[in-house]
Amino acid sequence: MLRVRCLRGGSRGAEAAHYIGSRAFTGWVQRTFQSTQAAAASQNTCAADDKAASPVPKDCLVCSYNEWDPLEEVIVGRAENSCVPPFSVEVKANTYEKYWGFYQKFGGQGFPKDHLKKAVAEIEEMCNILKGEGVIVKRPDPIDWSVKYKTPDFESTGMYAAMPRDILLVVGNEIIEAPMAWRARFFEYRAYRRLIKEYFNSGAKWTTAPKPTMADELYDQNYPIHSVEDRHKLAAQGKFVTTEFEPCFDAADFIRAGRDIFVQRSQVTNYMGIEWMRRHLAPDYRVHIISFKDPNPMHIDATFNIIGPGLVLSNPDRPCHQIELFKKAGWTVIQPPVPLIPDDHPLWMSSKWLSMNVLMLDEKRVMVDANETSIQKMFEKLGIATVKVNIRHANSLGGGFHCWTCDIRRRGTLQSYFD
Repeated sequence: MLRVRCLRGGSRGAEAAHYIGSRAFTGWVQRTFQSTQAAAASQNTCAADDKAASPVPKDCLVCSYNEWDPLEEVIVGRAENSCVPPFSVEVKANTYEKYWGFYQKFGGQGFPKDHLKKAVAEIEEMCNILKGEGVIVKRPDPIDWSVKYKTPDFESTGMYAAMPRDILLVVGNEIIEAPMAWRARFFEYRAYRRLIKEYFNSGAKWTTAPKPTMADELYDQNYPIHSVEDRHKLAAQGKFVTTEFEPCFDAADFIRAGRDIFVQRSQVTNYMGIEWMRRHLAPDYRVHIISFKDPNPMHIDATFNIIGPGLVLSNPDRPCHQIELFKKAGWTVIQPPVPLIPDDHPLWMSSKWLSMNVLMLDEKRVMVDANETSIQKMFEKLGIATVKVNIRHANSLGGGFHCWTCDIRRRGTLQSYFD
């Protein structure tokens, strides 16, 4: 287990953490990141670690620094009233062509009722199991997502409040509302406002990132995606459907490990959004970009899921370009087994690799799909007990256990785990 007092310039960890692909940055984006790094390098980088962490108010309900400390309170999403998003350019870029007809036909309407009913039942059972494990469970408010809305820049219907991990990022005692990148998710924050006000009144910090206009300029309207081959080619070139017109990011593109937070540039998270987070969280936290061989990057937690101090699940189909630097820094990197989900099971907004999208209840307990026996055996070999839950129909809506939850409170303190 790595517990490091300071991150010094020139260390292997710093090299890994601040790796930025030269092809990925051009113009002001590169200059901004270089300026930020230079400013950080000119400071005493040990200062953040040597000073006491900002005290959390005694009655504050919010406190979480990583993905594995003992879970005490969590928000679990709702499948109720979920709607298929309209088939706009950003949705097309994030979904696979075999489902494009589904979006074209049902965009703006509810997901199939029978399927949705089963998903609701699965998530209710998941909530009951979490409560049985001693975790306090909170739920967002039910909302009619089929209502049409219009801004000066676009019009759409809504989607759902199923994936709190996508919109909320908890860093210490702060809740950050992500600006999101899909027009169908513009008003998703409304389902969580009652809860966030409760947490705010208990002493939590509450931040909303700049709300994007989601004007046409935020998207490459001619994004040339027609096949899997196109996806691989565009990903290799570092081209995405979102532009740098304004900051945007989904919270699920960030994964926390104490003072170090890792993020990927994806179809829904741009460099401006990453830079906003870097400046907002500095100097107490360090935001590091990592990248993957991924034809459709969107949300990091089914590609690179940190499950313990110095312990990470790394998707073998989407190798991390910086993984050797993690290994040299002392991290244990585990490749999860091939998922067992059948080919004919509908996954409208995700891949089979939701099998590795697990929720750590603590370092020795993990919530995992009851059908994924291979990954269960993997965890058991690691000495981690599995809490098995079936959420196959809930998977179809685009997420696994990590996606369907946002941990509000974990029993632990702010540490440095990356050298």
